[in-house]
Amino acid sequence: MTITVSTDGSALGNPNGPMGWAWADHEPHAGGKPGHVHEGDCDAGGATNGTNQIGELCAVLEALRAHPGSEPLIIETDSQYAINCSTKWVHGWKKNGWKNSQKKPVKNAALIKAIDAELAHRAGSVKFVWVKGHAGNAGNEKVDELARTYAGDCRSGVEDGYLPLEGWQSLQASEYAHGLTVPADAQSLLDGAISNEEYHLGRGKQSESSSAPAHHDDHGTSVEAAASPAANSRKPSLVDLLTEPEGVPELNADGPARESADTADAADITDTADAATAESPAVSKSPAPEAPAPEVPEPEPSLEPAPTAPANTANAAQPLKPTVLRASGTLRFTPPPASSPTFDGRPRLVHGMIEVEGYVNGDGTITINDAQFYMR
Repeated sequence: MTITVSTDGSALGNPNGPMGWAWADHEPHAGGKPGHVHEGDCDAGGATNGTNQIGELCAVLEALRAHPGSEPLIIETDSQYAINCSTKWVHGWKKNGWKNSQKKPVKNAALIKAIDAELAHRAGSVKFVWVKGHAGNAGNEKVDELARTYAGDCRSGVEDGYLPLEGWQSLQASEYAHGLTVPADAQSLLDGAISNEEYHLGRGKQSESSSAPAHHDDHGTSVEAAASPAANSRKPSLVDLLTEPEGVPELNADGPARESADTADAADITDTADAATAESPAVSKSPAPEAPAPEVPEPEPSLEPAPTAPANTANAAQPLKPTVLRASGTLRFTPPPASSPTFDGRPRLVHGMIEVEGYVNGDGTITINDAQFYMR
């Protein structure tokens, strides 16, 4: 019997915002059945900061480890990056000693090596299937909610960070390790004091029962529609109060959505051209990789001296109150629409709000840098 699993990664304020990952079985209550070595029918985790790409790879790795055996496995994901890392680019990186064409270490190598090992050792076949994100696919919507919720709960302190060992290693080796909160059990895992099995004990999630009708995917597999992400009770998180997408969205419905700001760098992609015909026999051919986004210039720094007054400590989850204040000027969004391979030259419509905290000068001006944009 074929097992179908959806995976997703999320980063709120990508890159280096709170991060989440998730996988979910398409068959409800699958835990304990043949091929399902896990509790519940889904799992999710995250960290206080990270990237969308690390989240995507963590989800694939955890899905593979939760579904060993001889049953054929289909992994549905909206991440071209995760598919190509797992099935195509990995061959060139292995050949080059895990260095890119610039002789620099490949990003997220610990996770990619672990995925490659799981694919090589699994008795059953693994096929990756790309699905369009945020397009009504029930499995994709479920794991997106799971990943975003865990990321938000890491930000608000409701949940501790929870990544596979290789996820922590990749994150600590990245430029986003500064300020990372590593929980005690994760540190024990990193130190070798506890095993992977002990670390994961009791982590599996079970969807709450729902009266909503089940959807069926193209494989005829039942998928619970919009199920609640976890059976364990939790207090409302910031992500429940303030829904936030992964960066500036692609509003053009044509073609695969671009990976968010933390795209694979050009060197990591271009050094693997000779690997296109050397795919692993355990996996299917994957879609062609997307072009990497160009470098986006950083906003110019403020010329104002640093303020000395204490920062506003108001609870960010409180509803915003209207005032008579108005603001005008030009804002720069990153990543810009022009960095998307689907950009057609026309301006993109966005609708949301920017939360600003800072000091207004006597002339009414304020300098903002990298402020978060919240989609409505």
